[in-house]
Amino acid sequence: MTQLEKVLYTAKAHVTGGRDGAAKTDDGRLDVKLSSPGTSGTGTNPEQLFASGYAACFIGAMKAVGGKIGIPVPQDVSIDAEVDLGPIPNAYGIAARLKISLPGLDTATAQKLVDAAHQVCPYSNATRGNIDVTITLA
Repeated sequence: MTQLEKVLYTAKAHVTGGRDGAAKTDDGRLDVKLSSPGTSGTGTNPEQLFASGYAACFIGAMKAVGGKIGIPVPQDVSIDAEVDLGPIPNAYGIAARLKISLPGLDTATAQKLVDAAHQVCPYSNATRGNIDVTITLA
């Protein structure tokens, strides 16, 4: 297990009621209802939050490495993220897919940027070897 060299930020959230409850952060920036997938509830769910977080983090990683390797990230970069929930032996698991759009970059350059970002993105590092992650270019 890799240990953090230094803590740069700590997110704090308080959750009640599990998948059919609520979540809010201590700073008030996030305050959401939670609903189980496939129900009539109007809240979000952990898989949607994970998909959003992974995509946002990955764009940040591309911007960070892009400057270092000389590949500017287009302003209209976008990621369509999907997170699946399903059974695994004796438990439940998730799988993730990121479809990355880098308008204006040729395929080889875009792939170089994505590969470099995948090595430094905290979500990629947390999931590597733990869940199936598929990253493709749009």
